[in-house]
Amino acid sequence: MKKILIICGLLSSASFFSQFTVTVDLPAYFSDSDIYLYGFNGSKEILYSKAKTSNGKATFKVDKKYIGMMRAFFQKNNSSVNMVSENKDVDFRIELDGKNKISNVVFNDQTNQVFSNDVDLQKKKELILPALIQIKDYYRPNENFYKSLDSEIALLSKDDNISASASHPFLSYYQQNQKFSNQENASQLKPEDYLNFYSRSSEYLETSLLLKPSLINYLNASKSNVEGGVDKLLEAVNVETPRGQTILSELIDIFNTYNMDKLKDKYLAEANNLKCTINDRLASTLKSNNNTAIGQKMPNAVFVNPVHTKAKSLYDVKSDKKIVVFWSSTCSHCEAELPKILEKYDKLKAQNIAVIGLSLDSNLDEFRNKANNYPWISDSEGKGWYSSYGETYNINATPTYFVLDSDNKIISKPNHVADVLEYLKVN
Repeated sequence: MKKILIICGLLSSASFFSQFTVTVDLPAYFSDSDIYLYGFNGSKEILYSKAKTSNGKATFKVDKKYIGMMRAFFQKNNSSVNMVSENKDVDFRIELDGKNKISNVVFNDQTNQVFSNDVDLQKKKELILPALIQIKDYYRPNENFYKSLDSEIALLSKDDNISASASHPFLSYYQQNQKFSNQENASQLKPEDYLNFYSRSSEYLETSLLLKPSLINYLNASKSNVEGGVDKLLEAVNVETPRGQTILSELIDIFNTYNMDKLKDKYLAEANNLKCTINDRLASTLKSNNNTAIGQKMPNAVFVNPVHTKAKSLYDVKSDKKIVVFWSSTCSHCEAELPKILEKYDKLKAQNIAVIGLSLDSNLDEFRNKANNYPWISDSEGKGWYSSYGETYNINATPTYFVLDSDNKIISKPNHVADVLEYLKVN
C-alpha cells in the first residue's frame, strides 16, 4: 500500500511540472509590467501563462503540450512579440528604442532563430529581390557589378529556408502553406486548392495563424458565389468535426467584422442547430453572438476604472435608455464620431438617455485624458484588445454601438453614430 501511495504521489507532483518555459530578458522599463503569453486556436488567442518577473527576466511556465505560434503581450506599452513553440524552451531578449517601443527581438533558441531567419529572408525576397532584378538590366553581363547582382539574386532565389526547417515540423508546415494566407499569392490558387488545404492539413493549422487570412483569401476566390463557396467548404471539412466547427466559428467572426449580416445570420443559425458536441472555439462564438442579439439582456459590465460616475456597474446606471459605445483613444473613427454624440448630449440627457463608453485602451492615462473630454460615463480595463469586452460583447472594431432599454435589453445595434441618433430620434 505504501508503494502505491508513493507512486501516486510522484505522478501527482509530475503533473505540476511545466512542459516548457519561455524566458525573456527585459529592459528595466518592463519591470512593473503585466506580461501574458497566449497560444492560438485559429485566430482566437488562448491565455497560457502570466509571467513571473524577477531580476530583469520574465518567465512563463507552460504546463500543456503546445506546438504552434505564440504571442507574448506587454501591457505597459501595448506591444507584443510573436514566436514559435515546438513544445521546447524559448529564450529571447527585447531591445527598446528611445520611445520605449520594441525595436529589436533577439532569439537564443534554435527554433526561433530559424524562424526569424526565414522571416528576414522572406522580406528580402518580397522587397529587395524585385528591385535587384530590375537594376541588373542596366548593366552588362561582363561588368563586376552585374556579376555581384546576379550572385545576390541567385542567393535570394534559393529555397534553403525550407530545407533549414526540415528538422522542425511546424516550421516546415508553416513555410509550405504560407501561400494560402499571403494575399499576393491568392490569385494563383483555385478554390479547390483551399478546400484540399483545409481538409488535409495536420493539427498545426489551428495553431499556425494561417487560418483566418487564408479564409479571407478563399472568400475572395469564391466571390462570384460566396455562399456557395462557404457551403462547399463546410461540406469538405464536416461541421460536426472540431476542425469544421473552428472554421465555421472563424467564418461567422469574419462575416461579423465585415458587416456581412445575411451570411453571418445564416451560418450562426446553422451553428446553433448543430446536434453534435460543440467544441470550445465555436461555443465561445455562439455565446458572444447570442448574448448580444437583439432582445437579449446585455451582459453586465462591472466598472474597474470608471470616470464621471459612482455607479459600480452598467446595470447600476438607471435611465430610460442607454447608448453603450465601445471605443478607444487611438481610434480615428471614434475621433470622428464621438464628438457628434457630444453635440447632442444635452438632448440625450433631457430624454433620460445615458451614455456609457467602454474603452479598449491599454494605457489608462491615455484613456482618462480622452475620457475627461466627454461628460458621460467611461470605463476601461486597460488591457486593449485583450480586455474581456471583445469576447463578452463580440467586439471586433471600434466604435461599436448598442442601444439598451431601461431593463438593459438590446433594442438596436446601429453601425454608425448617425444611425444611433436617428434611431433615438435626436435631431
